[in-house]
Amino acid sequence: MRRLSLPTLPAGWLAVLIASLLVACDDTDQPTQWRIALEEVEGSIQYQYAQRFAEEVAERTEGEVEVNIYPYGALGNIEDIYEQLQNNAVHFAFGSGRLGATVPESQLFSLHFVLSDDELVNTRALNSPDFLWSEDLQQAYQERRFQLLSLLPEGWQVWSANQPIRTPADFSGVQIRIMDNRLLRETYRAYGADPTPMEYGELYSGLQQGVVDAAIQPFFAHQEMGFYEVQDYLISARQSQFVASFMASSIFYERLPRDKREMLQEIAADLVEWSHQMQQEVNAERLEQIKQNSNIELIELSDSEREQFKELARPLRARFYSEVGSRGERLLAKLLDEVQEAEQ
Repeated sequence: MRRLSLPTLPAGWLAVLIASLLVACDDTDQPTQWRIALEEVEGSIQYQYAQRFAEEVAERTEGEVEVNIYPYGALGNIEDIYEQLQNNAVHFAFGSGRLGATVPESQLFSLHFVLSDDELVNTRALNSPDFLWSEDLQQAYQERRFQLLSLLPEGWQVWSANQPIRTPADFSGVQIRIMDNRLLRETYRAYGADPTPMEYGELYSGLQQGVVDAAIQPFFAHQEMGFYEVQDYLISARQSQFVASFMASSIFYERLPRDKREMLQEIAADLVEWSHQMQQEVNAERLEQIKQNSNIELIELSDSEREQFKELARPLRARFYSEVGSRGERLLAKLLDEVQEAEQ
């Protein structure tokens, strides 16, 4: 099957031009055309979240504000999106693994075996006001000109590979594509793999041509991007969830009147339970489609197999602390407390 080829813009020049034009379209400090840039393609979990967000904004502003959605590739690559958000060329965007290079504290969500095995517990803990709106977390984003509004878990990160992986020894020599994130590189090196950053839009051909041997995505992404077509195994270790930060440009956010800032916070809070249900349904549907359209083998690691990876992942917490300082230590402690409270 021929896959969608996503555009990679040479040196980012076209994205910069588009961003400049978008900024020029804002005639006032309070534009009525709001823009959301996605890390994912149309139909993805981020896309469905953005659609629901747009509906809520339109309803609560009585049609005063229209939200336009730009899927991955429309405004450049992921790094272009972050820069556009910082410069208020787009008003909202999602950030995940690669965001760690800009907001090092966000690598907290890349740590393995931190969250509960219960996805609803994790969604509630990540979006609990005491964690989400804590001074440490908010300042980490605001210092980089982002305003964090919510955290969107998009499902368990599932390994795909051309060989079964049940133990760290099975990762030996495996070139696994990762988002360009220092903590992820260190984690997969600890597992024995060869972590290789690669742009999302290049991953299908990279797997097909053997440039990389394995990948890490939730089920929905394996399906919608066709990665399962060029891999033999899908391995679930429940080591981490894919967590995206839903952010506003701090320039844009600070210019909004108080009632609209409160509206954005209310919408984000109201979508927490809905987003959990939505992502579970999407991932279940996409996994079923994978099963129906391929002979790929699914592997679920046992508790004893997961324990081997847990032991190797635990020292990475200290690495996280050394990179981001005491703020990172406080954030992890707070998240663990929120997870425990949500479980109870």
